[in-house]
Amino acid sequence: MAHDPDGRLLAGRAWHEDAAVLRIPPGKALVQSVDVIAPLVNDPARFGAIAAANALSDIYAMGGEPWCALNIAFFPTSGLDLEILRAMVQGGADMLREAGALLVGGHTVDDAEIRFGFSVTGLVDADAIAVNDALRPGDILLLTKPLGVGVLSTAVKAKWEGWEEGEEELWRWCSRLNRGGARVIRELGLRAATDVTGFGLGGHVLEMARASGVSARLALDSLPLLPRAADYAKNGLVPAAGHANRAYCRPWTRARAPVDAIREILLFDPQSSGGLALAVPADKLGAAERLLAAQGEEYWRIGEVEPLQDDAFLLVE
Repeated sequence: MAHDPDGRLLAGRAWHEDAAVLRIPPGKALVQSVDVIAPLVNDPARFGAIAAANALSDIYAMGGEPWCALNIAFFPTSGLDLEILRAMVQGGADMLREAGALLVGGHTVDDAEIRFGFSVTGLVDADAIAVNDALRPGDILLLTKPLGVGVLSTAVKAKWEGWEEGEEELWRWCSRLNRGGARVIRELGLRAATDVTGFGLGGHVLEMARASGVSARLALDSLPLLPRAADYAKNGLVPAAGHANRAYCRPWTRARAPVDAIREILLFDPQSSGGLALAVPADKLGAAERLLAAQGEEYWRIGEVEPLQDDAFLLVE
């Protein structure tokens, strides 16, 4: 049976049931998401753990707590040792256990390329959800992980100079759960937040600003970057998705002054298991920073929200 300390699983994968059945605590709403990624690192167990942390972030971004998950694996069963798949699943299961969620089943597809992820179900208080369309002028924007995952993973795949250190940085940050930020959302009643993933910080903040009818101003000099990310970007190690993100966001983006071109590229760098972007009302900023610090969470002030200016939903300076 799955690790189930509180007896939430009524029927599951132990006897090859058709589906899992779980108890839901009274008064809770469900928050659900699914995410699948390609390998960022070479170690399969670490990749599995990162894939789980990445999928869990969608739950945390809404202020939820993970409850259960199903894994989804695309794997060339005739071309690679099945021990690799087993290690991926075990790494993901270990990360789910750290998050307090049960792995209750999954599905594997025989495919030419490895991809791995999870469908995650979480619990949330129905009147305490952080959403995309609730940014308000005066909100301060905090970010809880540095940028550059897409660039570093490109360097790792190319085995560029320093790639081994880059892989360790990816593991250090991408395996960190975003539950500290989720706790801030719940305890302070934050209205708006998002996790930073494939569209990059710029793309996800732009989504929030457009949904909310405001302008989000980001200070590029304040953006935290992973080690070597800027150097790799200068050498052209930028994933195609980063260029696509930047091009898509350009019509709604304005620069208030000449900006650093490399930092602008990294603003749109696609992240896997990135941090949370938290919109914190000014009167709650001190409490949010104290709560993050008390949990050992790193964070950076990266900008603030302003009234909409000429349909420029994203302002960079």
